[in-house]
Amino acid sequence: MKRYCFSNKYKGLCGLFLLALASCQQMPQVKKPDDGKRWLAGDHHVHTHYSVKWDSSVFPPAPIIGGDAKYSIPLNAQMAAHYGLSWMVITDHGGPNRAKLALEQAYPELLASRKALPHILQFYGMEFDVPGNSPGGRHASFIMPYSATEAQQLYQIEHRYNGRQGVPPGPEKAEDAFMLLALKAMDALPDKPLLLANHPSRLATGFRQYHKITPQQLRDWQDTAPDVVIGMTGAEGHQAATLNPDGSIDASAIRAEYPHYPTMGGYDQMTARLGGVWDSLLSEGRRWWVTGVSDSHGHYTDGWADFWPGQYAKTYVYAEKDYQSIFAALKAGNMFVTTGDLIDALYVDVVVKNTDKKATLGETLLVSAEDELVLRVRFSDPDSPNGGGFKPQVQRVDVIQGVISGPVQNRSSDEAPDTKVTKRFYAGDWQTKHGYSEFELVLGKVSQSGYLRLRGTNNKDELEPEADARGENPWHDLWFYSNPVFIQLRTAGQ
Repeated sequence: MKRYCFSNKYKGLCGLFLLALASCQQMPQVKKPDDGKRWLAGDHHVHTHYSVKWDSSVFPPAPIIGGDAKYSIPLNAQMAAHYGLSWMVITDHGGPNRAKLALEQAYPELLASRKALPHILQFYGMEFDVPGNSPGGRHASFIMPYSATEAQQLYQIEHRYNGRQGVPPGPEKAEDAFMLLALKAMDALPDKPLLLANHPSRLATGFRQYHKITPQQLRDWQDTAPDVVIGMTGAEGHQAATLNPDGSIDASAIRAEYPHYPTMGGYDQMTARLGGVWDSLLSEGRRWWVTGVSDSHGHYTDGWADFWPGQYAKTYVYAEKDYQSIFAALKAGNMFVTTGDLIDALYVDVVVKNTDKKATLGETLLVSAEDELVLRVRFSDPDSPNGGGFKPQVQRVDVIQGVISGPVQNRSSDEAPDTKVTKRFYAGDWQTKHGYSEFELVLGKVSQSGYLRLRGTNNKDELEPEADARGENPWHDLWFYSNPVFIQLRTAGQ
């Protein structure tokens, strides 16, 4: 039997996996262990040892297992569960003939891991190499819905459309237009996948100086396949890049490995800048969601730049614990993202006063000009210490509102000037009941359609997330972001 351990410190976990694998033929697949929905944490960007490097001294190039990421699928899953995740997505890199490797080696290992560790739901996917000029750095999480033909459907897309597939890749893959063909093919699959742009501003040359992935491309992608392209990562991976293997700080290192312009509170500038790219997309009425990931290749204690899946960033979806419900919640935007376990539950309702009409994250509330609206918020802090060994406290929650003004004329637009912080709530402004912190805000009547989203932090003095300095300790600068609630003003005939 193949052994899946790569470091002595994880031999105990490896042994647990081997015991489970030995009995996996008798272990039934758990589809719906829960009757109702609850907040379930996950990570849609996890690399395994099938993120390979390639030996180009032979032809065709041969894969070097473990070349670009260290751990097996089951070890990643075991650690994800250890850090409180209920679901994860395997998203390995592509390459000259990675499609064949994935189908013949990675996918069977995933099936074995699912059987051995059914308490952590493991989706099949890949980090799609976006076609276009200089594809390096242009990546997206490609997530397949759980099905009997998931592997064959992903193979079909990767083999034909992935930007690095081929020896060498065809010249058509150097064109941005080829990405639109790939999206049309994804949209035509029997089981439509989801696609989220990864680290969209990692190669930005400066503040608002986007490179490789631009606001126009994000719009083009979603317009081509609106049921597939749903958003982007906000809380980026490689957050342990400033930590030495012993946990001390490397003062010269860059948080999240953003080389030219840094993250802002650990979040990509496309998400973190108030009235920026994200708000520009939302102000068009786009259903555009943000998430948080580990982008885990190898743990910082092994000399890499990453935390384990779930150790630092989490994406929470409100769902039943089954593949279909979690996938649907991702697509619907009923989710929030947090770093450092700042919170573990967030209930956001926009309510029409004196009625039972309301909407929550990802939903739309249809209202009339006479309706009085109220925002009701509840959130909770985890009971146990986070992955850094302490319990952070939310010091402030910002209520952010924007106006929906329709499609932009300039598809490169990265600003929504009408977006603003409506109200800042501090720890003394909310009440604690039954383990939840609660507050309300009277929104009143609305004169035009808009949206509302929340942002919170453990730093009450930093009113807007600032650019992260070299050597910053990621555990000291924590934020959460909700996805939006849309408020649509009823027009004649509605």
